[in-house]
Parts: sequence; structure tokens; C-alpha cells
Amino acid sequence: MDSAAAAPVLPLLALLLLATAAAAATHPADLAVLRDLRKSLTNPDALGWPEAGDDACGPPAWPHVSCDRDGRVDNLDLKNAGLAGTLPASFSSLTALQGLSLQGNALSGPLPSFRGMSSLRQAFLNNNDFDTIPADFFDGLTDLLDISLGNNPRLNASTGGWAPPDALATSAQQLQTLSLDNCSLSGAIPPFLGTMNSLQNLTLSYNNLSGPIPDTFNGSAIQRLWLNNQLGEAKLSGTLDVIATMTSLQELWLHGNQFTGPIPDDIAACKGLYTVRLNSNQLRGLVPPGLATLPALQELKIDNNNLLGPVPPVKAPNFTFAGNEFCAAKPGDTCAPEVMALLQFLAGVQYPTGLVDSWSGNDPCAGAASWAGVTCVQGKLTVLNLPNKGLNGTISPSLGNITTLVDVNLGGNHLTGTVPDSLTKLALLQKLDLSMNDLSGPLPTFKPSVQVNLSGNLNFNSTAAAPDAQPSNSPRSPAAHDGGAPGSHGSNAAIPGDRKKTSSAVLLGTTIPVAVSVAALISVGAVFFCKKRASTPPQGASVVVHPRDSSDPDNLAKIVVATNDGSSGTSQGNTHSGSSSLTGGVHMIEAGNFVIAVQVLRGATKNFAKENVLGHGGFGVVYKGELHDGTMIAVKRMESVAVSNKALDEFQAEIAVLTKVRHRNLVSILGYAIEGNERLLVYEYMPNGALSRHLFQWKQFGLEPLSLKKRLNIALDVARGMEYLHNLGHHRFIHRDLKSANILLGDDFRAKVSDFGLMKDAPDGNFSVATRLAGTFGYLAPEYAVTGKISTKADVFSFGVVLLELITGTTAIDDSRVGEGEETRHLAYWFCQIRKDEEKLRAAIDPTLDVTDEEIFESISVIAELAGHCTAREPSQRPDMGHAVNVLVPMVEKWKPVKDEAEDYLGIDLHLPLLQMVKSWQDAEASMTDGSILSLEDSKGSIPARPAGFAESFTSADGR
Repeated sequence: MDSAAAAPVLPLLALLLLATAAAAATHPADLAVLRDLRKSLTNPDALGWPEAGDDACGPPAWPHVSCDRDGRVDNLDLKNAGLAGTLPASFSSLTALQGLSLQGNALSGPLPSFRGMSSLRQAFLNNNDFDTIPADFFDGLTDLLDISLGNNPRLNASTGGWAPPDALATSAQQLQTLSLDNCSLSGAIPPFLGTMNSLQNLTLSYNNLSGPIPDTFNGSAIQRLWLNNQLGEAKLSGTLDVIATMTSLQELWLHGNQFTGPIPDDIAACKGLYTVRLNSNQLRGLVPPGLATLPALQELKIDNNNLLGPVPPVKAPNFTFAGNEFCAAKPGDTCAPEVMALLQFLAGVQYPTGLVDSWSGNDPCAGAASWAGVTCVQGKLTVLNLPNKGLNGTISPSLGNITTLVDVNLGGNHLTGTVPDSLTKLALLQKLDLSMNDLSGPLPTFKPSVQVNLSGNLNFNSTAAAPDAQPSNSPRSPAAHDGGAPGSHGSNAAIPGDRKKTSSAVLLGTTIPVAVSVAALISVGAVFFCKKRASTPPQGASVVVHPRDSSDPDNLAKIVVATNDGSSGTSQGNTHSGSSSLTGGVHMIEAGNFVIAVQVLRGATKNFAKENVLGHGGFGVVYKGELHDGTMIAVKRMESVAVSNKALDEFQAEIAVLTKVRHRNLVSILGYAIEGNERLLVYEYMPNGALSRHLFQWKQFGLEPLSLKKRLNIALDVARGMEYLHNLGHHRFIHRDLKSANILLGDDFRAKVSDFGLMKDAPDGNFSVATRLAGTFGYLAPEYAVTGKISTKADVFSFGVVLLELITGTTAIDDSRVGEGEETRHLAYWFCQIRKDEEKLRAAIDPTLDVTDEEIFESISVIAELAGHCTAREPSQRPDMGHAVNVLVPMVEKWKPVKDEAEDYLGIDLHLPLLQMVKSWQDAEASMTDGSILSLEDSKGSIPARPAGFAESFTSADGR
């Protein structure tokens, strides 16, 4: 070779040598990790790495190792290498690693944290035997695209399983594949997975997940979703409604779970679906036709559900459908017309389980196997009888296709919407009972021979004109006045002179008008007194109580009563007028509370809907209600299963007590209802709910923490309410269950004490009375918890605990509280140990209160001192509630609000001498003993009087 030819070769060789030399210099940190890995394996020879080697990047490079130009390890491909042992804790030091394949080995022990491996793009750790995953495993994996931890069944199993942390969503925003099958996931599907925009493949099969698919998956771009075969007793459940919005889906595996409801009709929008496995769930109802028309569908498994109707004509080569209740045997076969009509009716009422289980086959009149609620005559379906079955939803127009129907009874359910026009075309129909639902008008025009019952549908607003309506100048009965009542039409209308027809109509409930839409049960704080009548009130009367009108010269509430003869009466104060007596429709108990129709409360609470639940009271669930004029109420409903002697005693006790006590700081009872097993109490609505959630759950509910001013006002409000109970003349009451959950806040954050089911009459003075133990652990006074004997000082102890909750923001019982001995769990005991130490006291105060402000700390110290006295072990060492009021009044005055937050303190002039205030209280008491119905607010902010001589035992805040 001549020199001219050799010249270009030398630089090329030099470059190759330089490149080789650069690749050979393995980064010391990476080399250390590889050596750690070799040491941590029980069979290190399976790696094929030299025991004493110090250059993993070569040449030659170690087997399964790849490096970049800087000598950093960027790929480890050790899949199916037969490795056994553990991964070293130093693994996260491979910060340049982009690809990791460790699947198919026998690696065990804890997974090391991958925190900070920002270059990692693919990590396959599946099919091993890891037993622990650290909480920070996913932190900082910013480039991660694919990760698989599947088939590590012992991962965190010893601690009850695990869940992907929220950090995964914030760090791995480019993640496309997350495979976590059979790796001991537990709990609910993390909602954040539905918000990851890049996620395309999500497989979570064979875990212990439960609950519904989160709403955050609505519109998700996921293409492969495997949630099948959850292993726990409680599997994934809920409906599949969100699936229909995931239009990018191609693979959907949900089999082996507890999903319910119908297959959503909109699933036809998921046109890319080619495999759908819904088998072995609890799906019910008709299969939507759109499922059979999916253009890419290759596999559909819907067997072992509760599906009804015809088998869809699916063209997919792999289609299984056995184990359902289809009315036709083969795909594409049709069912009997009346069967399809009934099944479409089922769809409208949301497929109730009892009917789905009964309505199977292709003949509703098939002898002993006839369908529930269906009556047949000579093989013809004549009666659909489903009253009080808890049906929800709407009435399907498909019932109009059952031409043999004579009688339809759907009364006493929760049906909404309108009455279908198709029902007017049923030639044989004689009776249609739709009473006691939530239907609305207009009512279509039925033949005069059809008896329609629409009573108890509070939202029914109008009717269509009857074909045989009287001329406008004809005389009309009260029932026909102003266009007739909802449900009256044709010959069912009450015609003057036709006594027999009017009586029949009343029996059917078609001519009794709703005299006035329910405006309100009562205005807050108004108390009604009426002499008890000797006559028993008719059961069918409707009661409407209108709120007090400020323009009314007597400032009294008015009551409109719809009686059985269709007339109405109005009461104002102690007088009444109209064609019926007041007691014809209202039963007054002693001290003036109303018996209210259950149907009125059903309408106000939307049939006790779940979304209206406010919480749980002493014997049942408390619901929010809204009357037709927008007035809000709270309805406490005794659970039907809880109608025990104890629960009934508490129900009656709460009515009895609240008829005797009225105070601005006690929640007012507005009425009650008793019907069958139903026991309902109606209260004024307190929009800001319980104090407990503002102290302990404010972050969870997105609330603002309470300011010191609000806490002081709340403390004073509670003290005044309890002082009133303890000093109520001949009736001195002990609450027995005072706690933050029973202190309710109005929209102005003024407090009222609630839940009086455990209240007990107290003897005069502070002498104790024996009773059964009741109340809430953590608030119970020691002497009561030990001896069962109680006095008003037990309420003082509970009030002291509430004060401690107000200043510390912690609960009465806290298992996590650090200290010596079991008693440190108790807030009262724990705080007693630390309140004399200023440093510990500052540390114990709620962090939302700025204790660096000495004025705030000084006020809190006063409250702490009061709370300490109230929670003294010996009852005799505790003050009465009057002392607490005297301590708190000047503090509330000290924290006077700024102008834009000014409160008028409900009309009380706090600068008046206390004796003058007591005089006004006594005047108010006198005004309430003469039969008048002035509320507390009517007496210019006064409070009901204390017993004679009570004023002399107090001194005012300023010493006068």
C-alpha cells in the first residue's frame, strides 16, 4: 500500500480507537451499582459478568449491558435470565438508564426506589416475586413511557396491598402503558389514572380492587382497559356508563366482577372495539342494538349475567351469551310483543332486581311461572299491579303496546316525568293508579270511563282539557274551581248535585285539589300554639304552612288546610275562617307542633334521595329538603329497621322536649310525621352543617378554617343554649350528648345545639339522678361514665371538651395522641397535663390560629382556663353554664368584627347591665304564657325567662 492510500486510513483508525476508548470508561457510580447487583443475587453467574471486572462498557461490553458514549449504562436486558435474589438499594443511581428488562426471573425481596431515574423510559419488572414497593418508587420518573409490575402477587400483600401513588400522575406525564396485573393492588381504582392524557394501556386484572370505575375516566383516551377477575370478596362494581364515553377503546375486559345495570346504549360510539368481555358480572336489561353493529368487533362475551330480551345478532366470530334470561334462544330471533313492551317498561324504571329475577322467558302468562305483578285472563295480560315496589325512573310509552291491559297500578313508587300519551290508546283500560309518585303534568286526555288516580304527585301542575268539560259559564264545585285539580277530568270531575260521583272521585283521589303548593312548613323560630280539639283529624287532609309575612300586622304564620270535602280553611293566630275547621286537617300536639303528611316530606326531599343526605342522627338519616317556595328544611328519618323500643322512646322524647324548649341557640322542631313504620322529625335547616366538619374535616370539604372570632361566637352560642336548658323553670334539662357533631351552624356561622333524643329532666339544683348510660365516649363526664348518675355538671364537662376542640382543632378521642398511658387518648385528660406549660400550650393550639399574635394567644389562654375548669374531674369543681356565659361575653365583645363583617348579635345590646337584660327575658316569658305565639325574635332579641331569683345570682361582665 502506498503512502497516499494509507493516509486516510490512519485518521479513521484513530477515530475508532478514540470512540472505543470513550465507551470503555464505565461511569464509577454505574459500575458500583452493577457490582452491588451481582452481590445481591444468589446465582450471580447467571449474569455472565466477570467477578473482578471493572469495565462493564467494554470492549467487550458485559453481557446484557449497553452504555452510551459517556460510559453511562443506558440499558439492562436481563429478561428470562433465571436470576434469583434481590435488587440492591443503590439501583436508583443508574440515572442514565433508559431501558430495564428484568421480567421472567425469580427476583424477590423489596423493590428499591426508582426515585430520580429521570431517563428511564421502559421498565419491565413483571413475573418476579417482589414483596414490597416503596412509597416514593415512582417519584421523578419524568420520561417514563411503559412500566409493568404485573405478576408480583406478594407485593405489599403483608400490609393489605397497595395503590399507585398520586405522584405517578405528576411525574410520569408521558406514561403510555401501566401494567399492574396480579400485584396485590387494593382499594378503589385511583381516580387520577383517568386524567393521564397519554395513557393508552391500563391493565389492573387479578387484584383486590373494588368499587366503581371513577368518573374521571369519562372521555379518557385509553385504548386497552383490563380490569377483569378481581380476587377479593368485594370486586369492582357500579354501572358501565363511563365506558360509553371512552371512544378510543379497542380492548375492554371487565369479566369476573360485580358490575350492575344495563350495558349502556352509547357503547356504539366506541367504534374501535374489537374485543369485549363482560361475562360473569351482574349486568341486567336489554342488550343495546349498537353493540352488535360495532364494525371492528371480533370477540364479545356476555354470558353469565342477568340480561333480558332477544339475543343480539352479533356477527363477531367469537360470541358467547349463555347463562342469561333471554326470551329468544338464538341470535336475531324476536320476542313476543307484550314481552318486549314489559322489558322496555323495565328499562324505564331502571331494572329493579326483584322484577328482573322474575320476568324471564317469552310468555308472561305461562301458568305457575307467570311474572311478578302480572295478572292474565285466558292467556291475555290484563293487569299490571306494581304498587309500593320502590320503582325509580319514568313510565315507558311501551305500555301502550299491551292492548289487553285493563288495570294499571303503579302507585306509591318514585316515578318521575309525565304520563305517556300512549296510555290513552288502550281501548280496554278502566283504571290507572299513579298516586303517590313524583309525576308532573300535563295529563293527557283519557276516555271518560277511565278512572285515573294522581293524588300525592306534588309536582303535578296542570291537566289537559277533558273532552266533555263543562262550559266556562257553568257552575262548578270547589274541586273544579280554577280549572280542576291535577288528575280530575271527564266524568271523574265533581259535578254539583252528583253526590255519588263526587264520593267516588274522592275515593280515587282524582278530585281533591292540592289547595296550595307547599310553600313552607314553618318560618325559622316561629312557634304555634293552638287549643287541642276533641275531634280526630281526617287522615286524608293535606297541610300547607306558609311562612310568616313581615307585612302581617300580627306577624303570625298562616295555615291552609285541604280537607276531605275539597274545601280549605285558614288559621291566623287563634282565629280561623273558611268552610272547614282548622282541626279538620291539622292535628296539634301539646305546645303547638304539627303532624305533617309523610308525602309532603317525600316531595321536599325528593323521596329521601341519597344526594340529599346531610348525615346520620341519633336514630336514622337526616335529609335536606326544599319546599316549593324554596324554604329549606332538615328531615330526620328513623330507619325502618331501627323502629325499636329504644328508638321510639328517643323519637317521642325529642318531640316532648322540643315542644317545651325554644331558644335561638337550640335547633327548632317544625313538625313530625308518623305513618306505618315511618317516624320523621322536621327541623329548621342549618346550611353550614355540623361544627365537627369545620374543625376536623375542613380540608376534605374545601372549607375555610374557622377564625377565632367565629369560634368565640360559637362557644358563646352553645353556652347560652345550654344555660337555657339548665335553668328552664320547672323543666331543667340535661342534654347528655353535647358534642361538636350536635352543634349546627347557620349561614352566618351562629351555632345551635341539636339532637335532643337523649335529653332528660333534671331535678332542681345540681343533685344527680340515676339513668342508663348514654352519650358519646370522649365527651362523657367521669362520674357519669362510672356510676350512671348524672347532673347538669355532666353537660358542663361535655361543653369543656367542645371548647378544647375549638382551640386545638383535634378530636375528643385520638388514638394517635402521643403520651403515657391510655388516658392520653382523651383530649380532656391530655390537655389538662399540658395547659400549664406555655410552650406546650402554644404547640397544642390549632395551627390555623396565629398564636404569634399575643392578643390571640391571650384570648385562647382564657378559653383554655375555662375549659380546664369545665372538665374538672370532680363535678363540684365545675362551674355552671352561667359562669361560662359570663366569661365568654366580654371576649366576644373584645373580638368585635370589622364593619364589613358586622353582626347585630340578633338584636342584643351586650352593653346593657345583665339585670336589665334579665328583666326583658322575664317580660318575654310573661308574654308567652298568655297564649300568644310570639317567637324569640319577636321580643326584640330577648331570651325566655329564668326562674324567679335567678337574676340575683349573676353579675354582669362589667361588674354591675
